[in-house]
Amino acid sequence: MHPMLNIAVRAARAAGKILIKEFDQGQPIDATSKGPNDWVSEMDRAAEKAIIDTIRKSYPEHGIIAEESGQQQGTDNDFQWVIDPLDGTTNYLRGIPHFCISIALLHKGSVQQGVVYDPVREELFTASRGAGAQLNGRRLRIDPKVELKGALLATGFPFKAKHKMPEYQQMFNNLFEHCADMRRAGAAALDLAYVAAGRFDGFFEMGLKPWDMLAGELMIREAGGIVCDLDGGHNYIQSGNITAGAPKVLKQMLPVMRK
Repeated sequence: MHPMLNIAVRAARAAGKILIKEFDQGQPIDATSKGPNDWVSEMDRAAEKAIIDTIRKSYPEHGIIAEESGQQQGTDNDFQWVIDPLDGTTNYLRGIPHFCISIALLHKGSVQQGVVYDPVREELFTASRGAGAQLNGRRLRIDPKVELKGALLATGFPFKAKHKMPEYQQMFNNLFEHCADMRRAGAAALDLAYVAAGRFDGFFEMGLKPWDMLAGELMIREAGGIVCDLDGGHNYIQSGNITAGAPKVLKQMLPVMRK
């Protein structure tokens, strides 16, 4: 394992222990609103601190972009860690066992390492640029033969920007007519990791943030999949609108969505 990926794994596991300890208590967790339909809990902050502390011990000079604490400059900002300490906060707060930690490392703007960790199932998805993607040490490969007909797709609703629902619903309706079925689980980083693992054949969502996408994006590419924006371009990090999947599935999704 690459040394920097090893640190990302260590950080994700440290955060996972914090999240699971509180989750297993079965008691309500305090949370505050940071925007429309957007929540942050004390556990988000505690998990994020554990991640940052772990990274800082090994790489104090690197920059950090974290969902809750924002951007922290380092003396070597060619390296940037992009952190989501708890993707699926609503699930977590409601006692739904589907959430994860997502950590990506960028070097000069290019994603080099990625970790998505599900502490409930103890599933560790990892990827290193040029070295493939893995789930608990097992190599991940997307099936290149799967097509949209018969595909299982995943999505996320634009709940933070409900004015986009008419456009989103039209895309959903068009795709649903062509695929086998659709899932909405509530944790985008896990959705992307599931695409890399072949559990989902494709994924689309609007209004995501870089910390939702970067680790999963690398996993999908390393597993043989494709990632783009809703128009088939490369602007998904800037726009937050992403489509990903097996090559044939994605090629068939795009014209259907454009309708």
